[in-house]
Amino acid sequence: MRRRRSTTVHGPDPATEAGGAAQPAAAPEGPLTDRDRKRVVRRGLRHVGRAIAEQPAIFLLAVLGSSLYGGMTVASAYVIGGITDRVLLPAFDAGATTTTALTLAALAILVVAVLKIVGILGRRLFAGIMSYRLMADYRRRVTGQYLRLPLSWHQRHPTGQLLSNANSDVESSWFFVSPLPFACGALVMIAITVAALVLTDPLLAIVGFVVFPLVFVVNAVYSQVMSPRMDRAQQLRAEVSEIAHESFDAALVVKTLGREADEAARFAVKADELRDGLVAVGRVRGLFDPMMEALPSLGTLAVLLVGAERVAAGATQAGDLVSIAYLFTLLALPIRAIGWVLADLPRALAGFDRVTPVLQATGETPHGPGTAPPGSGGARLGVREVDFGYDGTSRSTVSGVTFDVPAGRTVAVVGPTGSGKSTLAGLLVRLVDPHSGAVLLDGVDLRTLREGEVSSQVAFVPQSTFLFDDTVRDNVTLGAPFDDAQVAEALRVAAADEFVARLPEGLNTRVGERGASLSGGQRQRLALARAVVRRPRLLVLDDATSAVDPAVEARILDALRDTDRPATVVVVAYRQATIALADEVVWLERGRLVARGSHEQLLAAVPGYARLVQAYQPPEPPGPHARPAEPVEVGV
Repeated sequence: MRRRRSTTVHGPDPATEAGGAAQPAAAPEGPLTDRDRKRVVRRGLRHVGRAIAEQPAIFLLAVLGSSLYGGMTVASAYVIGGITDRVLLPAFDAGATTTTALTLAALAILVVAVLKIVGILGRRLFAGIMSYRLMADYRRRVTGQYLRLPLSWHQRHPTGQLLSNANSDVESSWFFVSPLPFACGALVMIAITVAALVLTDPLLAIVGFVVFPLVFVVNAVYSQVMSPRMDRAQQLRAEVSEIAHESFDAALVVKTLGREADEAARFAVKADELRDGLVAVGRVRGLFDPMMEALPSLGTLAVLLVGAERVAAGATQAGDLVSIAYLFTLLALPIRAIGWVLADLPRALAGFDRVTPVLQATGETPHGPGTAPPGSGGARLGVREVDFGYDGTSRSTVSGVTFDVPAGRTVAVVGPTGSGKSTLAGLLVRLVDPHSGAVLLDGVDLRTLREGEVSSQVAFVPQSTFLFDDTVRDNVTLGAPFDDAQVAEALRVAAADEFVARLPEGLNTRVGERGASLSGGQRQRLALARAVVRRPRLLVLDDATSAVDPAVEARILDALRDTDRPATVVVVAYRQATIALADEVVWLERGRLVARGSHEQLLAAVPGYARLVQAYQPPEPPGPHARPAEPVEVGV
C-alpha cells in the first residue's frame, strides 16, 4: 500500500511533466495584501460571469422571477402604507369602516402576495435548474477528461483526489449559483426602492441607506478573510478522501498485517486537520454572519427613530413611515442574498481552482481518422522498434522491441521480473503509446485509428482482475447487447461454464464487491469471458490465468484455438505448462528482446530462460542415492 506525506501536492509541475497540470497548493491563512484582495474580487466577478455565460436563458428566467418578487416586495410595502392611511387610520378616527374598503384592501394584499409567490417559485425553480445543470455539466466534463487522458496521467494523480475533483470540488464551484438570481433580483429591488424612498421622504431614505454601503463593506472583508481558509478546507477534503479510498482499497493488506490502528491513526490526523480547517471557516462565519444579519435591522431601527420624530412634527405621514420601515424590514433578506453570493465565492474559487487543472490537462490519447482493417479472424500483429519509458525513470522500460505474430497464432512473452512484459502488453492494446516505433494491426499503426476502433478489435485481460458488484451476466457483458447464448459460449471458452452453473442463480448471481464471493481463479475466468465474448481479433493476456490450475489453463488455450474465428493471442506467462502451449516464445531481458523461438529451442539455447521456466516446475522425487539439489537462482 502506498504511503504519502500528509502534505500531498495535488498535481505535477507543468514545467516538468507535460502530461498534466499542477493544482494549486493551499493558500496560507495569513493576511492578504491589497493586491490579493483585488484579485479575489476580480476572479470572483469573472466566475459569476462564467456561470451566467454557461446558462444564459435559465439565468434570465430566474432573474425575471426574482425581479418580480422584488417588485412585489416594494409594492407590498406601499400597499400596506396605503391601507394604513386610507383604511386603518380612518377606521380608528370614525370607529367603523366599510365592507368595500376591507374587501379592496384584502384583494390588494392577495394580488401582491400571489405575484410574490409566482416570483419566488420562478426564482427558486430556475436557480435550482441552473445550479444543478452547471454541476452536472462540469462533472461530465471532468469524467470525460478522465476518459481521454492517458494511463500515465492517472498514475500521477491519486484516486481520492480525482474523486474529490469530480464531486465536492465541482459542487463547490457552483454552490453560489442558487442565491445568484435572488441577489440580482435584489439589486433590481434596491434600485426600485431607492427611487421610491427618495420620492417618499428623502431624509428617511438617506438615514436608511447608510446600511447598504456597510453591508457591502462587511461582505467584501468577509470574502477576503474567508478565501484562504476555504482554499485550505477544500484541499483537506481531497486529502481525507484520498486516504479513505486508499485504506478501503487496501483493506485486505490492512487487516492481514494488523495495521488497522495505524490506518485509523493516519486517517484521524488528516481528519483532525480538516476539522480544524472547517472550525476556522466556522469561526469566520460566526463573526461576520451576526454583523450582516444585524445591519439591516439597525437601519430599520434608525428609520423608525428618525421617522417617529418627523411624524410627530408633521413633516411626514404615518403611512409613509410604515411603508419605509416595512420596506427596510423586507430588504433584510435580499441584502443577505447578496451576502450569500459574496460569502460563497471564496469556496467557489477554491473548488474551481482544483477543477480547472483537470480540464486543462494535456496528454490525452490522440486518435487518427482511420478505421480498423476488415477481417473476422485473428489479426496479424507487428511490433516495430518499440521504445517506451515511464516518467522519472532513468532508462526505457521497453527498448527496440521488434517481432511479428501471424494471424491466429499464440505467442508467449516471457522474462524475469522488471523486464517490461506488462508494459509491452499495455503497448499492444494502446493503454500507452510508444515514444518511438509502432504497433501494427494487420499493417495499420494503432495510433492512426479513430476512437473506439482499437477496443473493437483488441481485448486485454490484466494481471489484477476487477469485477463489479453485479450479476455474472452483467460482469461479462458490461452492458453490451450480448445474448445469453453468446455469454454461455464465452464462459465455455474461459472454462467458467461449470462453476457458473453451480452458482445459486446461475448468470443472475451477484458476485459481490470486486467478486468477493468467488475464488481468484473464478474471477480470472470471468474476466477472460468478458474479453472473449467480444470476439476480439487480438487477445492479450497479462498473466491472466495465474490463479488457474494448469489443466484448466490448457483447456482455455485449446478452446481459444478451436473457436470458429480463433484470435491472435499474446500471453504473458511464467509457468512452463502455459508457455509450452504457445506456438512461439518471446524472451525479454531489461526491456529488450533477447531471443525468440519455440519453447524447446529457447530451453536449449538460452540459460536464463531455462532457469526461469524450470524454477516453476515441481521437483522430481529424488532417487535413493541422489544428493541434495543445488538451489536455482532465478534471473532478475
